[in-house]
Amino acid sequence: MSRRSLEDAIQGAGSAVKLLRNSQQGAWPYPVKAEYTNWRDEQRAWRETAVLFDQTHHMSEIDVIGPDTIKLLSHLGANSFANYDGSRAKQFFPCTASGHVIGDVILFYDPKEQRATLVGRPSVTNWVQYQCETSGLNVGFERDERSADRGLILRRKYRYQVQGPNGMKILEKLNGGPLPPSKFFGIGEMNLAGRKVKTLRHGMAGEPGLEFWGPYAQQEEVRAAVVEAGKEFGLKQCGARAYSTNALESGWIPSPLPAIYTGGAEMKAYRQWLGADSYEATASLGGSFYSDNIEDYYLTPYDLGYAGSVKFDHDFIGRAALEKIAAGNARRKKITLVWDGADVARVVESLFQKDQLPGKFMEWPSLVYAVLPYDKIVSDGKTVGISTFAGYSTNERALLSLAMIDTELGEPGTKVTLIWGEEGGGSSKPNVERHRQMEIKATVGPNPFATNARTQYRK
Repeated sequence: MSRRSLEDAIQGAGSAVKLLRNSQQGAWPYPVKAEYTNWRDEQRAWRETAVLFDQTHHMSEIDVIGPDTIKLLSHLGANSFANYDGSRAKQFFPCTASGHVIGDVILFYDPKEQRATLVGRPSVTNWVQYQCETSGLNVGFERDERSADRGLILRRKYRYQVQGPNGMKILEKLNGGPLPPSKFFGIGEMNLAGRKVKTLRHGMAGEPGLEFWGPYAQQEEVRAAVVEAGKEFGLKQCGARAYSTNALESGWIPSPLPAIYTGGAEMKAYRQWLGADSYEATASLGGSFYSDNIEDYYLTPYDLGYAGSVKFDHDFIGRAALEKIAAGNARRKKITLVWDGADVARVVESLFQKDQLPGKFMEWPSLVYAVLPYDKIVSDGKTVGISTFAGYSTNERALLSLAMIDTELGEPGTKVTLIWGEEGGGSSKPNVERHRQMEIKATVGPNPFATNARTQYRK
């Protein structure tokens, strides 16, 4: 039997929208323990003391290796690689010819080995592998799939992160002395459990900290050393429930729909290369924003707040389209939405009403029930934006979502309305029960929302 492709799956479903809206996959999996204490205290730890994130299992990785590594990545990415020596990581976001984002990952580069490692959702790692195979450039690749795609818990590397007000104290204790200063996204090195490990100056929740990694066989030994060192500083291990909300305060949108479902012959060839079991074929699309046109879900780097990282000093896929967008006025602005507490409580109250369908059930702390969440923001009866990642922050005592809104409505304090729940009583996704849509008042807030993440994180 011949292999089914993404293109076959789209044709079988009738459209890309129908395929993704009715995907049987739930929310993005974080295959670690759900809670070590409770998610409220684990959220508070990254703001008040320190937290240990286990990032080992939920991201896909690809290594691009060879003399043409930078040439390939420069061709794919809107980021500049001019004079890039690998001393800092990059947030790498390839686009299509139309200037829409395929996804974003963290990119590490070792110039001595001519090796780049890309870590993130499979939308980018799949695209990069395809380009490695078809570009004709002198590159090879190695893949390391996320645990959810393996059917077992096994990786090449562990990947941990310590952050919070006491984070650097814990790391210095482990290191046996002060760590050298490092710029945001700077690559460094430290002592940990009797060995040298690489570090990244980074913090998912927008607090000071370092990410570090090493051989998977050392995972448990390293974890135990960090936990022991962190006892006197109030360190808490973070489980999947709290981890799934850490971007709410720092403002990174983790879930753009990959803009690969339309396009010319090259994009069709890519869809034929992708399998019917790929991320792009199975990722669930959910929320109140609905269109029959898949392109209405596409996002540009400017929608996602990446304008400062788009550089026109090199030729790359999508450059011409992005130059046109950059020359005009930005259509939308990235913001944080603060949901009205009374309206949220009204949705919860609807679960106890027997005379009509309730509102869509809200899981806590993360309200995300699809891999690609898209909720509609309205004002004066018109759709004015899209809300994506949503959840409750104990630190802010607020339900927040990361959103993009028409620029004229992007000032903090602006009042809008969010529609919660899916059209027609809900799609056929297995975690979507029959429900009715409900309106929730919301207030535009800054992005990042947390004061420290907004003012100090990148310093």
